[in-house]
Amino acid sequence: MRASALADGQRPTILVVEDEAPLLTLLRYNLEKQGFRVEEATDGPEALIRVAEAKPDLMLLDWMLPAMSGLEVCRQLRRRAETRDLPIIMVTARTEEADAVRALDTGADDHIGKPFTIEALMARIRAVMRRSVGPATKGALSWQDITMDQDAHRVTRGGRTLHLGPTEYRLLEFFLQHPGRVFSREQLLDAVWGRDIHVELRTVDVHIRRLRKAVNGENDADVIRTVRSAGYALDVEG
Repeated sequence: MRASALADGQRPTILVVEDEAPLLTLLRYNLEKQGFRVEEATDGPEALIRVAEAKPDLMLLDWMLPAMSGLEVCRQLRRRAETRDLPIIMVTARTEEADAVRALDTGADDHIGKPFTIEALMARIRAVMRRSVGPATKGALSWQDITMDQDAHRVTRGGRTLHLGPTEYRLLEFFLQHPGRVFSREQLLDAVWGRDIHVELRTVDVHIRRLRKAVNGENDADVIRTVRSAGYALDVEG
């Protein structure tokens, strides 16, 4: 969610990208009932145009779309600096674990399978928005050559700006608050995703992989240590 939307009392905007008219109508009704502004797009190219015109606070993106798949829409948005951190929840009828991992690897922050309940969807929306917005003033965190300006939402390593998605940002923020400490996947899920939403443990591995790719440059030491049968830590192999 944009910080400005919170500060001036505006309703946060959700762009719903869905080609099934009945589902689109249902989502609009329930999201507006929860206090969101809703914008609509019915295919991939239209979604990209809508985002370029006015960046929403979150996107609900159907995987199976005419003209361009939701995966390709997500891929293109993640390539652009101005939308690299746009929270995206992929909505899909594909329920295999491999499909969920593929959606996350493409850049989605979360996914939900059809059919779903409005309550489950709202829990995921709240969780993703919590991860993308923090308190107004938080200060800075640093460890070795990594610095996180929490107020500006900017991360650098050795002076190089790092481009992180919302979930990767929250993961790194949590690690920077507890450097050297090993956290299990379950502990990371509770701390970063929250206790009120069900997320597969494999999801943690996907986002750790994305965080590692973003943080570690070609000549940098790997600062995300994998501890077999235990979890992950912000640490360097000794």
